[in-house]
Amino acid sequence: MRLTLKMISAAPNPGSRANALPAREHATLDAQRPGGRCVVRAVEGTDERRRRLFEMGFTAGTELRVVRFAPWGDPMQVSLRGYHLSLRRSEARTVRVEAL
Repeated sequence: MRLTLKMISAAPNPGSRANALPAREHATLDAQRPGGRCVVRAVEGTDERRRRLFEMGFTAGTELRVVRFAPWGDPMQVSLRGYHLSLRRSEARTVRVEAL
């Protein structure tokens, strides 16, 4: 009786999805902490709300900093494009950001 052993590699196949990095999920602006810096990646919500946020400067690629939250947590103050802006948390929840 002859036994044949086959070596099994622990390394995954280079073409498989196992090597792929996980997609980076974007958090919402309302989840950021004071002093945190981030970049706007997307704005969601109704057309009216999106247009309003675009007009205030929340466009993709814009860097911003969370300055502070009001004592009860709403509204929050952010700094972007050289000015400070207060947003309701419900509005900030529609802004997808990536932390820096």
